[in-house]
Order: sequence, then structure tokens, then C-alpha cells
Amino acid sequence: MKDKDQLDERKITILKAIIKTYLETGEPVGSRTISKYTDLNLSSATIRNEMSDLEELGYIVQPHTSAGRIPSDRGYRFYVDQIMLEKEEEVTEIKDLMLKRVDRVEGMLRQMAKLLAQNTNYAAMISAPQYHLNKLKFIQLSKVDEGKLLVVIVIEGNIIKNTIIPIDKVLEEEELLNLNILLNSALIGLSIEEINLEVISRLKVQAGPHSEVVDRVLTEVAAAIRADDEDLQIYTSGATNIFKYPEISEGDKASRLISTLEQKEFLQELVDDVNDTEANSGIQVYIGDEAKFKNMKDCSIVTANYELGEGLRGTIGIIGPKRMDYEKVLSTLRNLMTQLDVILKKDER
Repeated sequence: MKDKDQLDERKITILKAIIKTYLETGEPVGSRTISKYTDLNLSSATIRNEMSDLEELGYIVQPHTSAGRIPSDRGYRFYVDQIMLEKEEEVTEIKDLMLKRVDRVEGMLRQMAKLLAQNTNYAAMISAPQYHLNKLKFIQLSKVDEGKLLVVIVIEGNIIKNTIIPIDKVLEEEELLNLNILLNSALIGLSIEEINLEVISRLKVQAGPHSEVVDRVLTEVAAAIRADDEDLQIYTSGATNIFKYPEISEGDKASRLISTLEQKEFLQELVDDVNDTEANSGIQVYIGDEAKFKNMKDCSIVTANYELGEGLRGTIGIIGPKRMDYEKVLSTLRNLMTQLDVILKKDER
């Protein structure tokens, strides 16, 4: 961090303001413009002096006499490195806090699955909170060696995804810097749905000879934004309650149902189906074939999502016969959702 050592906070703030303004406008930036956008409460003359120092240090350049300044390659590099450092610190802090919350919540969810089964006399399941992320916050491309690029992707919830992609030609530092600026300017804050063909086509045109690199990066961005549920934890309880209802327990129906409830693949599919059909955390009722699950045609499934914040979401499910006491089940779920909301809000304080 040698660069940071020779810049005080005022110079750093002014440099960031210059770069952000130039990224937005594409025009050289003057001291009067900076005085409007910073919280320094400095005069234009003072800002001009600071800009002269930044120019002398090589962070900005003056393309024309009496014109404003634009960032130099060194200025861009400082800006990108600062963003990465800030993101890493922010991610570490928030991730530690969220993991502590998740640990506490998962113990509570195990107990709630048991209570749901006891209160309804049906089978119950609750999935641990998972990240359901859909917006991009930052991208950083860095050279690993001549044929590889490290792609660091920061997505909503402050989760970092790292991957290495192959490249066909060597990228110079300036080319890499321009790609970083291009990708971040175009994609920050977009969801996977918003990164459509029009956005992709425009980016590839702007990338020129590096369109193939952009295409590979976008593939990794799409993969990172989609939640990875391989380690999904699901707590179940009350499977033996099935034996209380002849229509779903006669013959080998009960063993098939219990076997299904023990299969993570089924539970994962159920959670995915709920997340695909529910935009919010409302209650959803699937009756018989509506759930589209084999061995569930004689059952009803009632589900709801709960929110933990920072992109974390889990699913609650109650499985029983079609003649289940819907009024009691819906009331129980609503009460549980209210309790969860109170507990989680209290946990945030």
C-alpha cells in the first residue's frame, strides 16, 4: 500500500471523486465540479492545489491546457485496488456476523421443525437459510499467468466468488484495467435477468478484440449469481405421522413417502420449486399432482419462505394427506412466520 501511504484522506477523496465523475461523463473534471460532489467543504482554489499535487504524483493528467483532469493509469489502478480492499474488509465483517446469526438460527430451526410436526400431526421440514442472490456488486480481473485470468465476483449479500478462466492472448495492464472499468461501469447493480442479450452485445462491441474474454467473464457472473445449494441443510420431523392416515399409509405408500422425505434430492427440488413460484414469503398450497412430485399424488404440501436478511432465505414445508386440516396448518404457519420475524428482528439488534 505504498500509494496510500503518500496520499492523505483529502487527496484520496478528491481522486475518487475525479475518477467517479470521469467514469460517468467521459469529460475532463474541473475543481468546481469536485467542490459540488465532495463533503470536504473546500474552496475551488484549495481543490485545484490538491489536484496539482495529484497530477505531480502521477494519479491524474491534464489533457489540454486550462482543461480539467482525467485519471492516469496509476490513478485507475489505485482506485480499483482501493475498491477491492474496501470490499474485502466489508465482506469479511458482514460474513462473520451473518455466519454467527446462521449458527443461532439453525439450532432454532431444528426445534421448530419438531414443534411443527407435533402441533399439526403431519411431516414437517425447514431448510436452513441459503443465499438467494441476484445482483452484481463488483468484478475484478487479475492476471494469474499468460494464459489465465482470475475473476473475482462480489454479489449481493457481499459474497465473493473466485474463478480462473483461460484467455487466448496476453493482456497488457492497460487493457486489463480498461476491461475492469468497462465491466463494472456496465454491470454493477444488475440482476441476472437484467444482463440480457442487449447488454451482452453492447459490452462485447465495446470490448472490441477482447469480446471473447467478456463472454467468458459473463458466463462466470451468471454462475455466481445463481445460488449454489449443494450444501443445503434441511431439517425434518414427524415422518412417522404419516401412519396416522390410512389413505397415504396403506400398502407400501407409507414406506415410499418416508423414503422420499429422507431423500435430499426431493427436499432440494421442493425448496427450488417454492423459490421459483414465490416472489415473496407468502404461503403456498400444493394439492396432489399440483406439486409435480412422484409419490405425492395423495398428499398436500403447504410451504412458506422466511427471510433472514442480506439475501438469506429458507423454506418451511408441511406434508400430509389431502384431507389435512388446512385451517390449522395455515394458522400454524402464519403464527410461525410472525414468531420468526420477531425473533430475527430481535437478533439483529
